[in-house]
Amino acid sequence: MNFVFISPQFPKSYWNFCDRLARNGVNVLGIGDSPFEEIPQELKHCLTEYYRVDNLADYDQMVRAMGFFTFHYGKIDWVESNNEYWLEMDAQLRTDFNITTGAQNDFINRIKFKSLMKESYRVAGVPVARYHMVDTIENARAFIAQVGWPVIVKPDNGCGAEATYKLKNEQDLERFYANLPSEPYIMEEFINGTIVSFDGVADSHCVPLFYTSNYFPTPIMDIVNTDGDLAYWVQKEVPPALKDVGFRTIKAFGAKSRFFHCEFFCLNEDKPGLGKKGDYVALEVNMRPAGGYTPDMINFANSVDCYQIWADMVCYDEVRHQKLNGPKWYCVYAGRRDGKHYKHTHQQILDRYGAQMKMCDRMPDALAMDMGNQMYVVNLRTARERDAFIHYVQETE
Repeated sequence: MNFVFISPQFPKSYWNFCDRLARNGVNVLGIGDSPFEEIPQELKHCLTEYYRVDNLADYDQMVRAMGFFTFHYGKIDWVESNNEYWLEMDAQLRTDFNITTGAQNDFINRIKFKSLMKESYRVAGVPVARYHMVDTIENARAFIAQVGWPVIVKPDNGCGAEATYKLKNEQDLERFYANLPSEPYIMEEFINGTIVSFDGVADSHCVPLFYTSNYFPTPIMDIVNTDGDLAYWVQKEVPPALKDVGFRTIKAFGAKSRFFHCEFFCLNEDKPGLGKKGDYVALEVNMRPAGGYTPDMINFANSVDCYQIWADMVCYDEVRHQKLNGPKWYCVYAGRRDGKHYKHTHQQILDRYGAQMKMCDRMPDALAMDMGNQMYVVNLRTARERDAFIHYVQETE
């Protein structure tokens, strides 16, 4: 099997995907924009060949790279980046090179545009927030008259909480329209809910082979807009109701043979037309692993190797090299931002939580806006320990 992995050097832990493929006997070929001498040594060992391009966004260069690999190794069986930024390019390459093992162009629009996601969520039987495609301020006022303040505005095609805002009143609305973005924006009614995700790896029949869940006590939108500190965790168990809506969502979207990260609101109060407190309402889908080092956190929390689970899916359409019934933990992420004055020093955190520490690292600049500049990840047994850790790391003077 010839597998082309796009941008295998970023995030830096993604070399693990290539390594597990190679362990399964796959011929792994990498295309990236970093010089070969700068990619991790672990990645060099598991790639058959690496083709450097000047710009991964230059489709002509990508086609030439694919042509080079095809000439030297024969037909390409898979193309994947597992990266939100390159999903559209992945699909275009599959379409142009007749690679049928992953998402092609017709699938991408349904998972890239937030307005189009809603239809698949409806097919899954999952409630969705009412929305309005941003055009005139008069139409926006008419929409707000129906749903009330506040409303959320965000790019219809965007990653994470990028350029997402909460408009609380007429002044906010006028300020937004005074600097109206050129790209299409969607306006949604505000949902008072806590964001939870349903994450895992689906087989070729759109059935999860493995699944877990992340919990975000504070919306990333609020963290980005207030320069706040991100904390989230992988849950020890997936609530049965979340598993139910998660399985239905994967099936409705036709998410086959891939990693998934589906986001929902868990309602904090009854919402007429959407559900009761504790019910799940659709937010958005991301057909790739959750951001940053979340795949590693999934491993720590579930005592698994999700990189191997994914590689087994690619090769066998089933899990062959992993046991899925190991010990469960809360795996907790707490980030800090440069320039803020925290009560406890870096060394004090290491002294207190060193035995439970799984990761401690600087975040790359490309992820720092959402996730902070310095991260700490620990495994903890109880919710009380989890909350105490977050407070200790992020408490300011």
